[in-house]
Amino acid sequence: MLVYILGVALFALGICVSVALHEAGHMLTAKAFGMKVRRYFVGFGPTIFSFRRGETEYGLKAIPLGGFCDIAGMTALDEVTPDEAPRAMYRFKTWKRTVVLAAGSFTHFVLGFIVLYLMAITMGLPNLTNKPVVDEVSQCVRGGTTAEEINNPVCQPGDPAPALAAGVQAGDEIVSVGGTPTPEWSDLLVAVQGASGPTEVQVLRDGETRTLTVDVPRVTRPADNGGTEQVGAIGVAPASLLPYGPVAALGGSLSFTGDMLVETWNRLLEFPERIPAVVEAIFGGERDPNTPVSVVGASRIGGEAVEQGLWEVFLFLLASLNFFVGIFNLLPLLPLDGGHIAVTWYERVRDWLRKLRGKVPGGPVDYTKLNAVTAVIVVIGGAVVLLTVTADIVNPIRLSP
Repeated sequence: MLVYILGVALFALGICVSVALHEAGHMLTAKAFGMKVRRYFVGFGPTIFSFRRGETEYGLKAIPLGGFCDIAGMTALDEVTPDEAPRAMYRFKTWKRTVVLAAGSFTHFVLGFIVLYLMAITMGLPNLTNKPVVDEVSQCVRGGTTAEEINNPVCQPGDPAPALAAGVQAGDEIVSVGGTPTPEWSDLLVAVQGASGPTEVQVLRDGETRTLTVDVPRVTRPADNGGTEQVGAIGVAPASLLPYGPVAALGGSLSFTGDMLVETWNRLLEFPERIPAVVEAIFGGERDPNTPVSVVGASRIGGEAVEQGLWEVFLFLLASLNFFVGIFNLLPLLPLDGGHIAVTWYERVRDWLRKLRGKVPGGPVDYTKLNAVTAVIVVIGGAVVLLTVTADIVNPIRLSP
């Protein structure tokens, strides 16, 4: 239980650090462009401590959930003093304001990449594409009619060990069997099960393709129709994590980051249709593991991952959360950063069109006219958060032991 609590606290700390760095991204870019940053605080609520360095006050609040960066003149509604006016954010060029507003999300993407890189060089990246990479080479293979018989770790005299005898090693990627390409593990299974006797197996090892000869035995295995059948077997297990060296991990982590960003976007598009399943879970329905989770739910899963020693799940979840927050925050909806970016570019396009018609630039957008839309979005967002938090308390998603 203590390990679980430690895992929950550690994951929550990771979230707090992510949010703090998000706001730091806004602050650092704003300062770099010469905008005035009044305050940078981590957390909300009563102030625990603060100090001033230069023109900016830095501090820590009592509730470590989020934070804020107060940039003078972020919108035209923001009151600025005469000395702040020349450096008010709304006076700067569109591209500079866009960079400052997008810097928070960019920070999440960088954090997600760093987490994935650390995973790659220590434990490997998840094998989401089902690549035929060997995790373990069995000491023997045997037939049987039950999983217990087939997976019995005690080898008997005479049990063949085809992959081991042929020199297949953990980390090898099996690219073909008997001349048949095996781009995925399922292709490898089909090719091996149809093989018999000495068979050429090509493996990719340390960047080089090697050809091995595996004497494939035919063994008895349960058939889909309930009986048994004779199939080929070589004694290898798939890798759930793909290992990388320090250099190769850069490219691997970058590619994996791109894949995750695409997958996160697809999940975000599916978000509305999964809300009914969350409501059902609250009232006793089975919780679909693909339903949205709140920070509470993610922290609980992180705690279970640490409790079970599944650090790869912990880190993958932390990276996923950063990618989700980064993309979500760029949606063109107020009060998200993406909403402010949309308003900024609306002003830019509007003024360009006015210039074509010989008119002077218009003034800053009146945010009060957007208050009703913003309020609706805040209410909907709050309702979704309340639903997911409730579901994560009464019917949480759990890791299989």
